[in-house]
Amino acid sequence: MNEKKQIVIVGGGITGLTAAYYLQKEIKAHQLPYNVKLVEASERLGGKIKTFKKDGFTIERGPDSFLSRKRPAVKLAEELGMTGELVRNGTGQSYIMVQGKLHKMPSGSFMGIPTQVRPFLFSGIFSGKGKLRAGLDFVLPKGKEQTDQSLGQFFRRRFGNELVENLIEPLLSGIYAGDIDDMSLMATFPNFYQLEQEHRSLVKGLQNTMPKPKKSKGKKPGMFFSFKDGLESMVDRLADELEEHTITLNAAVDHVEKKEHGYHLLLSNGEVKKADTVIMATPHYTLPKMFSQYDFFKRFKDIPATSVANVALAFDKSAIDQDIDGTGYVVSRNSDFRITACTWTHKKWPNSTPDGKVLLRCYVGRPSDQEVVDLSDQEIIDIVLNDLNKTMNINGEPEFSVITRWKNAMPQYTVGHKERIGEVRNMVNEQLPGVFLTGSSYEGIGVPDCIEQGEKAVADVLTFLQG
Repeated sequence: MNEKKQIVIVGGGITGLTAAYYLQKEIKAHQLPYNVKLVEASERLGGKIKTFKKDGFTIERGPDSFLSRKRPAVKLAEELGMTGELVRNGTGQSYIMVQGKLHKMPSGSFMGIPTQVRPFLFSGIFSGKGKLRAGLDFVLPKGKEQTDQSLGQFFRRRFGNELVENLIEPLLSGIYAGDIDDMSLMATFPNFYQLEQEHRSLVKGLQNTMPKPKKSKGKKPGMFFSFKDGLESMVDRLADELEEHTITLNAAVDHVEKKEHGYHLLLSNGEVKKADTVIMATPHYTLPKMFSQYDFFKRFKDIPATSVANVALAFDKSAIDQDIDGTGYVVSRNSDFRITACTWTHKKWPNSTPDGKVLLRCYVGRPSDQEVVDLSDQEIIDIVLNDLNKTMNINGEPEFSVITRWKNAMPQYTVGHKERIGEVRNMVNEQLPGVFLTGSSYEGIGVPDCIEQGEKAVADVLTFLQG
């Protein structure tokens, strides 16, 4: 009667780690008779969060930050006693590459949507015809009520092709590494749909609902947070906070068997974990194999995942003849570039780079150019340097480069995503009670989104065990 209930978390990325941390916190605070175990298939924790250090450089191989306005990540940093280690990004001019030319990002926009008209009227990104078409947002009726539609369809109807392809698409596609004409509006930015339904005009809706910027002297503070020692320091702190013997590395879950009471998880190292409840914090495409006897997981094959690579190049400052005053740029698909974006990391994150050095981080692997990720390191470096030299003069070789390939790492929230996820979760609730699906495949890919999903999984597990 006094035997503890077993909670097993599958996946040691930020979602799974967050769930383990908050579960153990609740167990300790309320003296609950539960035990938590986390199993991770690879040799390390953190998933896509991966910080690399060399010669005084701090290089993020995955995400480099999180939005300061998104509370789940800030709250977790506070819980871990890491507030003093938070650093904000350096601010500066950002650019957009359109038809081979760098343009300043128009001020007064939210995700590429104007909240101030004047900067857009004077921007060289759009033709006169494109500006007139975008202005129709003020007079067009709201769209018909729909359960879902693509981001491309929605924004093209409001603003026309130019604003979408030259500004909105590079910004939004960059977040999800996806095609705006396939991406689900309701799974990515449902707030835009609500704005249109309530205010008709998206521009007016944003003007009416966004907080007015505070007038302040000097530079505005950056909108993003990272940590002095890199984003992976949060992963390390989470792991340190977990109780001893919580984590098992190098152990993939080969199969999950439902038993009369709970579940048996068969691991690749020959071990069997018994669980009363299971949090599945792994990519969606891993589940059909682990739950092979349940056909409804095959629906996850309808959720594609794209591959991306990021390329960090370290230079001595003397190698850059022509520098650019800013923090980076995104590339519209109307430009003859294979990189999708470039961050001047030494300016965006000054603490990442030694004095007298330059650190550039570029991205390749747009949905229509997936083969670039599989090229050799040197081929990718050549492509990146060729594109960089179209905007800045680099007269020396990199001191070193760090290429990180993320294969099938970016789940695509295509039209109908929420319905697909809802249907599978309903079947899981019916046939696999006590199994909970969470992580970047479902309800947001950013670090705060994953942390929030980990917290929700904790609430679901506690409700299930106490029900």
